[in-house]
Amino acid sequence: MNQPLFLQPVFQERIWGGTALKDQFNYDIPSDITGECWAISGHPNGQSTVINGEFTGKTIGELWNDHRELFGQHPSPVFPLLTKILDANADLSVQVHPNDDYAKEHENGELGKTECWYIIDCDEDAEMIFGHTAQTKEEFVSMIEKGEWNDLLRRIPVKPGDFFYVPSGTIHALCKGTLVLETQQSSDTTYRVYDYDRRDAEGNTRELHIDKSIEVTTIPHKTEAVEPVVEKREGVESTKFVEAEYFTVYKWKVDGHSSFVQDQPFQLASVLDGSGVLKVHGEEYSLTKGDHFILPADIETFEIEGQVELIVSHV
Repeated sequence: MNQPLFLQPVFQERIWGGTALKDQFNYDIPSDITGECWAISGHPNGQSTVINGEFTGKTIGELWNDHRELFGQHPSPVFPLLTKILDANADLSVQVHPNDDYAKEHENGELGKTECWYIIDCDEDAEMIFGHTAQTKEEFVSMIEKGEWNDLLRRIPVKPGDFFYVPSGTIHALCKGTLVLETQQSSDTTYRVYDYDRRDAEGNTRELHIDKSIEVTTIPHKTEAVEPVVEKREGVESTKFVEAEYFTVYKWKVDGHSSFVQDQPFQLASVLDGSGVLKVHGEEYSLTKGDHFILPADIETFEIEGQVELIVSHV
């Protein structure tokens, strides 16, 4: 085959969504409350579909099950990663995700959810909720019961280009006015701790998952430091943001022409800005902002030309 797999994303409407996915990436979104672009996904709740080559029309899940050779025979029972772009047009609920063991037991064998965020764009005074102040489980429970949210939740400012690693067990929430690329385990399990007493169009508050949240939250909060490693070589500045248990994530800033060797079973790539050309075995594929693709195992070398920024990940 020796071809990249370009993908059609799936869009999810959310109470906190907006129109930034259309405004910034020119996507054809379903409504003005579109919160999530599931860009590279094999999760049953929203599967990306191949739009080029011999596997056109196939979902990632189908390829994972039927053509594992594309992924270097990786042993995971499910496609392990999920790339999203999130438009937080309003505050997201304060939430926490379980680890693999807890999710397997309590969520029908679902994976846990460790994730990370690259801030694509945000309002000038944007912030996010990241962690909490409680030192013990008793204190955590007490502050939740008393509704002491301003004292419990840690708020930090964010700016474009920031990167955050969010392991399972971390209390967190994106806040209004942020556009984020998220790399995560392939999981759709979220426990809501607090939702600002918001009501939907029918006047209902959203379900909270207080008991499960208390069980899975890391107490006291631990911040995993992100120490980017920058490597410059011909035509590209590569920034490795994180190398963790479930994924490694880079930003590639190509200016001109650069050659790459694929030393992973497969890689996921999302074009955040600019345009260029991907060259694989003599074939050329145009790259434009908002494109997402997988580089399968049988692509050993490739080239990228142009002025283009990508977020790239692998297991």
